[in-house]
Amino acid sequence: MKFDLALIGGTGIGHRLALLADGPVRIPTPEGQLRGHLARIGDRSVLIVERHSAGHKTPPHRVNYKAISLAMHQTGVRACFATAAVGSLRSEWRPGTRLVCSGFIDLSGRNLTLFDRVVRHTDFTEPMGGVSRETLLKADPEAKQGVYLCSNGPRYETPEEIRFYRNAGADVVGMTAASEAIVAREAGIDYACLAVVTNLACGIADGPLDHGEVADQMAESGQHVVEILLKACRLYPL
Repeated sequence: MKFDLALIGGTGIGHRLALLADGPVRIPTPEGQLRGHLARIGDRSVLIVERHSAGHKTPPHRVNYKAISLAMHQTGVRACFATAAVGSLRSEWRPGTRLVCSGFIDLSGRNLTLFDRVVRHTDFTEPMGGVSRETLLKADPEAKQGVYLCSNGPRYETPEEIRFYRNAGADVVGMTAASEAIVAREAGIDYACLAVVTNLACGIADGPLDHGEVADQMAESGQHVVEILLKACRLYPL
């Protein structure tokens, strides 16, 4: 089975993408089996992955990022477009703001790599895509650009951590995209991420954080985000 592109849908997006699928696929990899979906978008064959599994059951620190990247590699995927729900470290970037991630800071502590048994050092000068990132920006010209900081989760961050992240140069915080970007790059996949601000981060927000806010914002933004992803799939130069 071969695919041209892949879409990874996060919170509020994965199940919407699954509705576009023609059927399920199962791809065995050395790191476990990936369950995904097959879709046709224009003349492109697309692998759809629900990051947190059907029903949003898999927490961010338990997602099998290696299996996702290896499955893409094994099936010939050229580029991957992903979504991420994020907290904003900028008070002016309110819920609903979209950004194409330009880079990342990985503080998850997961130490993910596909090269545990060989010495191979991968360049990350462009950590969040090249052509794929440019394509997302064409598909969503209103999107901003910013640096994604990846924490481990599933807990939210403390106010002190958020101040540290902001001083380190991050614009938004999430729990998944940097992990995907690392193993995708090692697998030779052109990976880009469209992040959607669902809340102001802890210490910037007026009160305690609640996942319900995240789900509500992604429900509001979800259909438009899907349309952007579909446009990016059609625009990507194969």
